[in-house]
Amino acid sequence: MLNRLSIKNYALIDNLEIQFDQNLNIVTGETGAGKSIILGALSLILGQRADSKYFFNQQKKCVIEGYFNINQYQLNAFFDDNDLDYCAETILRREISTDGKSRAFINDSPVNLNTLKNLGEKLIDIHSQHATLEINNANFQLTVVDAMANHQELLHTYATNFKAYKALNKKVQDFLAQSDKEKQELDFLSFQFTELENAKILPNEQVILEKELETLTHAEEIKRNLFTANALLQAQEQAALALLADAAQQLQSIEKYQAPIAEVFVRLKSSIIEIKDIAAEIENLEQITLFDDEKSNQINERLNLLYTLQKKHKVTSNAQLLLLQDEIAQKLDKIVSADDAIAQLQASLQKQKEDLILLAKQVSNNRTKAIPVIEEYVEKTLVNVGMLNAQLKINQTIATDNNLDNNGLDTIKFLFTANKGHQLSEMSKIASGGELSRLMLAIKSLIAQKTALPTIIFDEIDTGISGEVANRVGNMIQILAQNMQVIAITHLPQIAVKGEAHYFVYKEIKNDFTFTQLKRLNHEERVFEIAKMLSGENPKEAALQNARELLN
Repeated sequence: MLNRLSIKNYALIDNLEIQFDQNLNIVTGETGAGKSIILGALSLILGQRADSKYFFNQQKKCVIEGYFNINQYQLNAFFDDNDLDYCAETILRREISTDGKSRAFINDSPVNLNTLKNLGEKLIDIHSQHATLEINNANFQLTVVDAMANHQELLHTYATNFKAYKALNKKVQDFLAQSDKEKQELDFLSFQFTELENAKILPNEQVILEKELETLTHAEEIKRNLFTANALLQAQEQAALALLADAAQQLQSIEKYQAPIAEVFVRLKSSIIEIKDIAAEIENLEQITLFDDEKSNQINERLNLLYTLQKKHKVTSNAQLLLLQDEIAQKLDKIVSADDAIAQLQASLQKQKEDLILLAKQVSNNRTKAIPVIEEYVEKTLVNVGMLNAQLKINQTIATDNNLDNNGLDTIKFLFTANKGHQLSEMSKIASGGELSRLMLAIKSLIAQKTALPTIIFDEIDTGISGEVANRVGNMIQILAQNMQVIAITHLPQIAVKGEAHYFVYKEIKNDFTFTQLKRLNHEERVFEIAKMLSGENPKEAALQNARELLN
């Protein structure tokens, strides 16, 4: 519900504050007084484009604010989805600077224009016979049927399950696409795995082989140097051990004369034993050191294989090759087991679809029962507003192939004729603006009994009617306003007298400037305004009395 509208610096409005009633608000005024200006300002907080050339004062920015009570509209999800703070009284604000740049806010949080528009459409419905009416919209027509079917909980359950079904279906499709892609790589992955597996790679093998190859490569040098070292130690006449033995013999012969000589002799004997052991080890190493070209070739081939695999797979060690081999094995297992996983998902998807079809059929049955109730109510209501021969037919087409969508299995289409003997057709093709206005009024008066509708603004939908028909249209608007907030801009006294609040739009000239002003009329002011609508300017006592009777 729109509690308050604040307009600053827009068209002929300098600064205007409007407090609205919660039920039926009537707006009247002479042609050109500025009623359309107020609607234009309101449209800015509903997401319409703005132009700074319409500013009252080109030196100041334009600010439009609407204060809405949104308790009944169940809009928490909208605020959550758009990361906005939910408030029972929500403020929509639009600011247009002098250079034409626009900013939009919801509860002081900056938002883009599309977000403002999406919320605004849930709060205000501007209804004009000259506008493209939502009654021609398939989604609105379906909403009407669902409102009368009164199965919101069932619809919510279906919508939740359908969302889960779509998510699972996407998962299945993505899984299938990924599986197909991986199966195309199956041969290549199998070749890679077989190549690595057949290589029988060991983690530290490369280091060991490289060391062994180094030994084999220098075997001749190693053997020669070992042979020479052994000869120097023990295998020639002047070998080190022979000389050391002579030295020991010399010391032994005199050790009895001095204790230090005896000590040196003991140390020398110990050294001779160690050197003999070293010489024996060198001799053994020399004997086992062999020239083995075949072994060298084998190691080279093995290392070349390891180097080639590392280069091919862009790694630098055997450990990385083994890790890659495990990864490829896991991919191969995944590909092989993918069919089973897909089969399980598809079975789950089919079960979800079967459950959804059952829910959708319940929804369809409810809609089927609601349709004749809507048709009968609307036709009776239209008779009351002077459309004696109007017919509304609601076609319900149920998908026979169980092709589900967001709304279930149904396609709803409203067909209408206002004249006897004329074929039923889509409303946009055969109904006039005035006829569509009354039809929309009849439909909204029906669904307002079942659900909370946004504030509706009727912009001169009474054009082309008068007398008793106008009175009946006024009665319908009055009934509609019992369940929702209605703002009706009208030229007809029969409708104007129905309002609980009556606002008068007028122009005022101050300091050679023209302003649009608006005021809420008290009872006597209403009498005078209704009398003017009945008889023109300067109404006589008869018109004033007639106005009082209409108001009473």
